[in-house]
Amino acid sequence: MKSGEGKQIRRVTWIGLGLNVLLCVLKFFAGIVGRSQTIVADAVHSLSDTVTDVAVLVGSHFWTQPADPDHPYGHRRIESLVTLFIGLALVGTAVGLGWRAVASIRREHPAPPGWIAFYAALISIVSKEWLYRWTVKEGRRLDSLSLQANAWHHRSDAFSSIPALIAVSGALLLPAWPFLDHAGALIVSAFIMHAAFKIMSPRVSEILESGAPSRVRQRIAEIAGAVEGVREVHRLRSRYVSSHLHVDLHVLVDPDMSVKAAHDIATEVSRRIVRDAPPVLDVVVHIEPIPRD
Repeated sequence: MKSGEGKQIRRVTWIGLGLNVLLCVLKFFAGIVGRSQTIVADAVHSLSDTVTDVAVLVGSHFWTQPADPDHPYGHRRIESLVTLFIGLALVGTAVGLGWRAVASIRREHPAPPGWIAFYAALISIVSKEWLYRWTVKEGRRLDSLSLQANAWHHRSDAFSSIPALIAVSGALLLPAWPFLDHAGALIVSAFIMHAAFKIMSPRVSEILESGAPSRVRQRIAEIAGAVEGVREVHRLRSRYVSSHLHVDLHVLVDPDMSVKAAHDIATEVSRRIVRDAPPVLDVVVHIEPIPRD
């Protein structure tokens, strides 16, 4: 990881953490003063965002460390573990929202809430959607999977405030339609569950040592084959470490070539693949002589 990227990741996360805490306090206050159990529950859900923020803050101190003798490939898999944790937190959020909607569908509703609850939900939606967009943009710029995953957790909080907004609006304007809250919560929980699996699927594939897609492998082979002196490329393998690829491949060269010339070809193959086929982080090139007829 480039120098300073860890600090930038933590800066983005600290800003998100501060906003999450402010929104939690706002929604707790608005829910109590505005007599809205939905907003109070939404405030409790917002606390889950602070947990994932802390996970990113702590984890980034470790996965940004350079490679060492005990970890020659670096520490990027720690980021994958944090990303999986965030995905599981999203699953828990989705299940909790869905369960709450089903369990309370027959519950008798108290007196209508006050407008302060409505405005708290609206502020939460706008704030968390802005935080999602900014965080996911920074996550892509910094090539940080965990930051992008945490951005989706911010959006899940915005999603969870939508049924809260509908519930408060319905209670204020249409007291006879309390089911809107439950239907909205179930729909939102499905969106959050989809986002969770979208986040976790690549990381599970990484743990299972899945390789790069065929189009990426083909591109790597084309780049290697274009290097002067390479006669053939075969036995190309790859595996993901976080969002980056480690590649090894065999290239066939003239059997009468000197060791130095063959080494120079291997160096150039590695350099071009890292330069032209992102997101390749490391390349191991095996030199083989072309079999004589």
